[in-house]
Amino acid sequence: MSVMMGLRITADPARVEEALNSDPERLKRIAQRARDAGCTHHRFYANEAGGEVLVVDEWPDAASFMRFFESSPDIGEMMGEGGVTEQPTPVFWRELDTPDKF
Repeated sequence: MSVMMGLRITADPARVEEALNSDPERLKRIAQRARDAGCTHHRFYANEAGGEVLVVDEWPDAASFMRFFESSPDIGEMMGEGGVTEQPTPVFWRELDTPDKF
């Protein structure tokens, strides 16, 4: 069963978005490497109150994400360009089997 990965980033969402969009080809290469490593879904979300960005991915398992993340120095470079000053820590979530899902 896959896991959802959440990565909370403390930074100005507008600055992060600007950095991510500054080099679309680099971002597309990173996204393709993530797909090749097993990622099936990926999104960035901005906290409406500001000051935070949340990355949400779906991976086969935590180890697959960690291998990808640790072997991708360009992600750290982009975070720096986006004003990220603290190393974010990924959190992994597994789906609960409940009768109310849709």
